[in-house]
Amino acid sequence: MAGMIRREDIDEVRQRTDIKQVVDAYVTLKSAGIGSYKGLCPFHDERSPSFHVRPQVGRYHCFGCGESGDVIAFVQRMDHTGFSETVEKLASRVGYELTYEDGAGPRREDVGKRQRMLDAHKIAAEFFRSQLLSPGAAPGRQFLAERGFSRSAAEHFGVGFAPQGWDGLLKHLRGKGFTEEELSNTGMFSQGSRGMYDRFRGRLVWPIRDIAGDTIGFGARRLLDDDKGPKYLNTPETFLYKKSQVLYGIDLAKREIAKQRQLIVVEGYTDVMACHLAGIKTAVATCGTSFGAEHVKISRRLLSDDGTGGEVIFTFDGDEAGQKAALKAFDEDQRFVAQTYVAVEPSGADPCDLRVNRGDAAVKELIDSRRPLFEFAIRATLRKFNLDTVEGRVQALRASAPVVARIRDAAMRPAYSRELAGWLGMDPEEVGRAVSAASRQAQQARQTQPNHPQQRHSRQGGHGRPGTAQHAGGGEENDAAADTGPAYSRPDPRDPVMRIERDALEVVLQQPAMLSDQQWERFRAVSFTAPAHAAIHQAVRAAGAAGGTPAQWVEQVRQEVPDVLDPFVSELAVRPLNTTSAEALTMYCTDILNRLFELQLTREKAEKMGQLQRMDPTADPESYQLLQRELMELEMRRRALRQDG
Repeated sequence: MAGMIRREDIDEVRQRTDIKQVVDAYVTLKSAGIGSYKGLCPFHDERSPSFHVRPQVGRYHCFGCGESGDVIAFVQRMDHTGFSETVEKLASRVGYELTYEDGAGPRREDVGKRQRMLDAHKIAAEFFRSQLLSPGAAPGRQFLAERGFSRSAAEHFGVGFAPQGWDGLLKHLRGKGFTEEELSNTGMFSQGSRGMYDRFRGRLVWPIRDIAGDTIGFGARRLLDDDKGPKYLNTPETFLYKKSQVLYGIDLAKREIAKQRQLIVVEGYTDVMACHLAGIKTAVATCGTSFGAEHVKISRRLLSDDGTGGEVIFTFDGDEAGQKAALKAFDEDQRFVAQTYVAVEPSGADPCDLRVNRGDAAVKELIDSRRPLFEFAIRATLRKFNLDTVEGRVQALRASAPVVARIRDAAMRPAYSRELAGWLGMDPEEVGRAVSAASRQAQQARQTQPNHPQQRHSRQGGHGRPGTAQHAGGGEENDAAADTGPAYSRPDPRDPVMRIERDALEVVLQQPAMLSDQQWERFRAVSFTAPAHAAIHQAVRAAGAAGGTPAQWVEQVRQEVPDVLDPFVSELAVRPLNTTSAEALTMYCTDILNRLFELQLTREKAEKMGQLQRMDPTADPESYQLLQRELMELEMRRRALRQDG
């Protein structure tokens, strides 16, 4: 297992990555002044752009919703990836080799191997899409048309066709310069006595993409009568493709899942297509396996599964296999904080069939008919017993009481205990006692298994600080929230003093090279009045000299402030300075700092004037005259600042 990524490597990746280029892939940015860009925030709905990016300092900040951070935080939020995974992805993007403090991280050859595999899959996906228009793909086009999928729908989901020959894709990729070893590692080919041949032949093909949108495998549907293979044939486990960690459609659904805090799990590729085309764009599917623990981890990150809302809806056929799948999902339900539901179509129709036969509205009705998953699990458990006999009812109670005991909402357990008593035809108190006993047993089991999935972890907030020591290892499953320290009220920008302090901090964070040694000395001696400003000023002093790039300087300051002030530092580092040209920038920075220094001199003058008024000039004439000289020197320094401005 890889150890923690070295602190120096994280900083290097952050420095080498152009945050504007990364954000440009998600947000349309326009110039917002010198070295600043703005666009519509990707984290909340808005009509006027309030999302600002300042590449020079490597930070973003939304003045509408308050989201802020560096390029690592941005990719984490947009792609819903863990810290280590994000750093590794950005390192690969800039061609930087990471090193790890404990254990061995990915080797350089593994990083190159992954990129070559991604390139091969991308070219293969393009090849399959082009083949869908060929004469030999007529059965594939007919299959799509019969299920109500237009050509544009096929293009949207990247659906393609694998030609019937044995080496169509093989020849194509060889012609692109891929070696035999590289091709054998992709899982797109099988090995026979005469060498490699195409794994997918004469089939409709769906690209399976990861959460970032990279194709990592394929799913292929049988079309021809002479094809003796399984109905669906997927890529086998490879360096890229791990079916227990893959959800088909996640790349298309991730933003809506995060926005609506809803995840719908369907059974097949065409069901995902049908749901999305019917307007239900939070649907995903597992790839030839049941919904498991790794899928839960991905889903929880997307849903922001922190106990403040969200829902997971499983759709299954009404047959016995569908019921078994639903009960399997109930086992994983305990890993979620979000409410879980099941939507079962009694006739056995899946979302694709519903859309073909009854239209988009029928698919929406299926989702709207969802029932709590634990209710479904209770009723499914009862169906295993003969409730017409005393023995059957007792056995059913023993089997169903633990199911009721697992209901997370303690307020709902008594209600479902009474419901269970009615379904069994038994005394509610007797059923309640059985449920309580089962609940105690479950609690004891959890106490002896500290890592059991039922033990909830709070979600780390969006304003956490990726890149600090606690995150350097990328352990996103260690979600215990850090102590945010004391609270700081937001300084009122309408207060002239607060405005001067804020403007000066913006200059120092964004343009540290503009300050002379004398100005730095004066700045460090200033006393800031707002607690938030004072804490950031103290962080600037603790950060030391402003060496390196502006981005490195801001990162140094961030490391010194309390976590709760991290968004405020980003805001100050990103807010456009009130100047219209590069020529006026030096003058603007000098003027802002002079105002701050004048404010400090005015405070010192007021303090000494109070001392002077309280003194008796006859009692200590020497001290009185010294204080008068100090007041005069302060006034001369104040006038000099005015003249300089």
